[in-house]
Amino acid sequence: MEAAADAGLTQIDHLITTHWHLDHFGAMPDVAARIPIRNYIDHGPNMEDNAESVEFLGLIYGGLVRKATRTIVKPGDTVQMAGLEWRIVTSAGEVLKAPLTGAGGRNPLCDSFVPKAKNDDGGIENAESVGSVVSLGKFRVAHLGDLTWNKEFDLMCPMNRVGTVDLLIVSNHGLLQSSSPPLVHGLAPRVAIMNNGARKGGPPDTMKTIFSSPGLENLWQLHFSLLGGQEYTVPGLFIANTLDDPPATMPIAAAPQPARGAGGAPVHNGKAYWIKVSASADGSFIVSNPRTGFSKTYQAR
Repeated sequence: MEAAADAGLTQIDHLITTHWHLDHFGAMPDVAARIPIRNYIDHGPNMEDNAESVEFLGLIYGGLVRKATRTIVKPGDTVQMAGLEWRIVTSAGEVLKAPLTGAGGRNPLCDSFVPKAKNDDGGIENAESVGSVVSLGKFRVAHLGDLTWNKEFDLMCPMNRVGTVDLLIVSNHGLLQSSSPPLVHGLAPRVAIMNNGARKGGPPDTMKTIFSSPGLENLWQLHFSLLGGQEYTVPGLFIANTLDDPPATMPIAAAPQPARGAGGAPVHNGKAYWIKVSASADGSFIVSNPRTGFSKTYQAR
């Protein structure tokens, strides 16, 4: 709500739920109780039999959408917003077939792509994620939810259907099940923002892919990541939230990647901060960290 107030919002016109995992819909009733939501967007039915999703969709979501509208999207659809071109590029396990304007070239990174085994690819619902590419004039941002490694290949290979972007919201919290080179390097973002946790996302292999992406100027993170150690971290100015139990020094060696689903989430200590992006139609944009007051301007290409 502080971020909404900072942006001057009095209602949410469109709320996209990328897929039916608890970390993507869990606070929705609380948000809807505090600010009007006019249109709920999602990929359609839940494809996993997990208790939280079944309960939410069976008992809560219907009541929310009855007070508004619901739109189930497919690749190629647009979300109507004044001044923006908001294009859906993935949804319900399908990807965009025809390239966006200016895209469609061969993606050479596809030749060295190594697919992941089904059980290592992040789960059925992640692959169902609603993915968006948004343009404000010359400024472009890609947000693909938790789209999985193998689905990234479907979108970006053998031809790059998206083109390049200025800003990439790193898929799947920076976990190893996403952020393949054909996607990250094919999009060639100037800036990436990783919605990671202190113990979720940011392991060395993902960080190597992001840091080696051609033309990348900066990576911003929602939290410090313990998984990469100091070899694969960024300066604190670019990180919104500190660790709940900060060590005296950051270890050089990367921490082991935790087993999926192991243990509960730690309590978030203190105020929660966000990353703010202010974009202009000429292609320039500003990224800000409210925790530190640090901002950086990226001039139009």
